[in-house]
Amino acid sequence: MDRIGFIGLGAMGRPMASNMARKGFNVLAYDLQPQALDAVVSAGATAASSSADVAAQSDIVFTMLQNSAQVQAVLEGEVFPNLKPGGIVVDMSTIEPSVTDRMIERAAKAGLIFVDSPVGRTTTFAERGESLLMVGAEAEHLERLEPILRSMATTIIHCGPPGHGIRIKIVNNFIVINTVQVNAEALALGAALGLDVEAELEVFNGTLATNGFLKVGFPEKTLAGDIEPGFQIDLAHKDISIAIATANELKVPLAVGAATREAINLARARGMGGKDFTPGFPMSGIFGGTGWKNWRPSRG
Repeated sequence: MDRIGFIGLGAMGRPMASNMARKGFNVLAYDLQPQALDAVVSAGATAASSSADVAAQSDIVFTMLQNSAQVQAVLEGEVFPNLKPGGIVVDMSTIEPSVTDRMIERAAKAGLIFVDSPVGRTTTFAERGESLLMVGAEAEHLERLEPILRSMATTIIHCGPPGHGIRIKIVNNFIVINTVQVNAEALALGAALGLDVEAELEVFNGTLATNGFLKVGFPEKTLAGDIEPGFQIDLAHKDISIAIATANELKVPLAVGAATREAINLARARGMGGKDFTPGFPMSGIFGGTGWKNWRPSRG
């Protein structure tokens, strides 16, 4: 059986690595935060002393890190120099496509196989092993990885060769983040009009206005007054910024996305960056983080 390394045990990495271990895979895990590492060890994984230690003892290394800089530092500094030739690196992080391309090239020079497999769906799905994976890989490499990926996900989509998974993830998140913002603005308008939220949602979800966040995210988090992450506003800002930067390079105008990013940035400026992005800016940035049911507009 392959020895599987897992580096990065945050909100998504922890449940995914834990599910691997619970389902019988030989997992060697590492994170800078001891509590995160302890949680995965309690699920059956073995603790490593460093990212380099993970690479040196593994056949396949998964990484789930916060940003491009972390991915470059960990892969170039610790994984690529220590993983034996023929090993597979699976990066599940959401990063700039240009950085993924660089990692593909660096891995090939080191005699390694690179796969990008960013994750769709929320932490709740990750806890249950029901994530969606967008995989950029050669077909034979995906075939080898699929039993491992099935321990974390119920939906695995082969998006094309290496580098295509992250590209689809960036486009997907662009849609998601803009949709959340539109939802929030619409509900803010409804609140100002004195509308009943439950009636609004019944109408929206019975028409083409419906979307996943109106059905699940808003009722379970925003409308309950829960703005704890989840998926942080800071990370939503990072992801939409990647989409806009990529579009600028390709001369693709993203006018709506640019406006959404600035709304998100206003929420960050108000100290809400660590809160959940589901409410969008009108609730999290202006209305002080209270649930929609608790907010009532002033009448002039």
